[in-house]
Amino acid sequence: MIEKVHHIGIAVQDLDAALRVLKEVFGVEAANVEEIPSLKVKVGFVPIGDTQLELVQPTALDSTTAKFIATRGEGLHHIALGTCDVTAALKKAEEGGAKLIDKEPRPGAHGTRIGFLHPKSTFGTLIELVEEGKH
Repeated sequence: MIEKVHHIGIAVQDLDAALRVLKEVFGVEAANVEEIPSLKVKVGFVPIGDTQLELVQPTALDSTTAKFIATRGEGLHHIALGTCDVTAALKKAEEGGAKLIDKEPRPGAHGTRIGFLHPKSTFGTLIELVEEGKH
């Protein structure tokens, strides 16, 4: 059911500054920058090999990403795993004992459907399940 590591999410305070660092240090650039109002974030996806880095900047002080940065600082935020059926993957995870943040999928970047597993049930790591959009 899990097909790949879809992306690695990194929480940042300033998306433009973080993208500049990645370009200057590693020579990589964002393929896409998008605001996701429902999650109160702006994201930049940087392809690296078969996966991507997702830099996540909060756009509101009450967003979960802003709270994360306030508590833990910038850095690794989540690991996203790709699946062909996020609804089934969430159900299977819950049946396996994972605590769900999302009982049902919600819209993500680039037309994806996503759902999060609570880090208390996944070794302290926030896990995002991602189903690619049907284009």
